[in-house]
Amino acid sequence: MTRRLCGLLMAIVTFTTASAQQNLWQTDAAVSPVVNSDNSVTLRLYAPQAESVVAEGDFTAEALAMTRREDGVWEVTTAPLASELYTYRFTVDGMRDVHDPANSYVMRDVGSQMNYFIIPGERGDLYAAQNVPHGSIARVWADAGDDRERRMVVYTPADYEDSRRKYPVLYLLHGMGGDEEAWIATGRVAEIMDNLIAEGLAEPMIIVMTNGCMQHVAAPGYSHEGMWRPYMSGSMDGTFESLFPGIVEWVDDHYRTIAKKHSRAIAGLSMGGFHTLHISKEYPTMFNYVGLFSAAVLRMREGVALYDNMEAKLARQFDEGVALYWIAIGKEDFLYEENVRFRAMLDEAQYPYTYRESEGGHTWRNWRIYLTEFAQQLFK
Repeated sequence: MTRRLCGLLMAIVTFTTASAQQNLWQTDAAVSPVVNSDNSVTLRLYAPQAESVVAEGDFTAEALAMTRREDGVWEVTTAPLASELYTYRFTVDGMRDVHDPANSYVMRDVGSQMNYFIIPGERGDLYAAQNVPHGSIARVWADAGDDRERRMVVYTPADYEDSRRKYPVLYLLHGMGGDEEAWIATGRVAEIMDNLIAEGLAEPMIIVMTNGCMQHVAAPGYSHEGMWRPYMSGSMDGTFESLFPGIVEWVDDHYRTIAKKHSRAIAGLSMGGFHTLHISKEYPTMFNYVGLFSAAVLRMREGVALYDNMEAKLARQFDEGVALYWIAIGKEDFLYEENVRFRAMLDEAQYPYTYRESEGGHTWRNWRIYLTEFAQQLFK
């Protein structure tokens, strides 16, 4: 081996080793975010060459202009914020969706990545991991009957592994563009349920989060399908609904469930609310609790038999009995009027349901609230 080649190989090894270990000596040029004593939040970004930096988030109606310090760090402090989970991003010299490199807390919604922080206190404490018994999260592959294994995320309560008891089950469905990771990541299901159960506000239950996008068998990066980019995909052609009895059967076969209608609930947001409506009416002896969160209730595709005769199928469902039919939506949601018409249909038929109207629109902030309230009414 020549001296030159030996030197080149040594350089490559040295570079590779340094690259692999560089995070061991990670330093942050800016500390961000910082929750201040008055619940305002200071955001910072080290960008010494930038001409303009603004912060945008769901805590402000307008972008917040940031000020550059002499050390090249841009910063801004918000007004005091209510206890909540908030997301944000930066725009640097017109380039949008710049993440905060000092904040390792990131969540994905469809194809967007968002930094987040939590203001402690009331609702924020519910969305944060507390010093309470924790449930477990499993990523499982299930054969639901379409000749393809599909991935699901399953939450089991804290005492599941150490007991022999059987548990009720909530099937929790995502919206258009989402996947089986949506509720556990952005929806904060594990944190919410751990805290509610620990406080005695909710019954211990299994929660099954399915993948309702029939084009893909799993969330991005978790299957043989390659590194596809998340997009506004969904399935509203009756296929997902027709497979659902197979999903329920698989869960009952693989978990200690109470395999009875009185111990099953189903709920979903947006497209997942659409699926919930049609699954629950199609199989009226399967679910005793139904939750429609900002649901796309009247967007049936013509020519799909499963969506036909909705009024007759609803009549059978309510004749069979529903312990709780829960509808929730924000006043500014683009599906608001659609839900008004659906409730008018229920009112005309004198079907019992519970209605929850909130502020805001088609947002995860609302859906986390709806899950929190719905879960406390189940299996009592």
